[in-house]
Amino acid sequence: MMCEALKIIALTVGLSCAYGIVHDQITARVCIEYFTIGHFSPTNIPWTPTVLGLFWGIVATWWVGLILGVPFALCARVGPWPKRTARELLRPLLLLLAITFACAMTGLVIARLMGFTAMPDMLPMVLNADQAARFSADLVAHNISYGVGLFGGPWLSAWVLRERHKASKASKVVL
Repeated sequence: MMCEALKIIALTVGLSCAYGIVHDQITARVCIEYFTIGHFSPTNIPWTPTVLGLFWGIVATWWVGLILGVPFALCARVGPWPKRTARELLRPLLLLLAITFACAMTGLVIARLMGFTAMPDMLPMVLNADQAARFSADLVAHNISYGVGLFGGPWLSAWVLRERHKASKASKVVL
């Protein structure tokens, strides 16, 4: 049981990091300053958009995958109901990530098209107007990603519990 639970946690962390890398490859190209000025950046790394997307894609999402993965694994494996494997949970996780990505990129595009600029106290003072608008669009995309994950992860865990409960009831039906 423990081995399969660890696989589910590893799957969730791995997919979260993959999501973060793809997401940050895009947002690093929208506004590199979001990462170089808006985040701590070790000075001995050549900060290209690709390197930033790889670095922050992992650093900013592994822990989200862990926080969501532990209860997800527990909901999938603990108790008397039929257990779910990491393989069975791959599609639901990918669906959640696809929905999260669609929401984040929609927010990014809308923020850019509308010329949205965040409140001045949310922006570094060194940005010009164009950088501030691009920084704001990245901020929107990242906040949407975390927000959808914050609600989607627990929803997915609850869904797994419900599916396990339904499967348990169905297996008890005698024909």
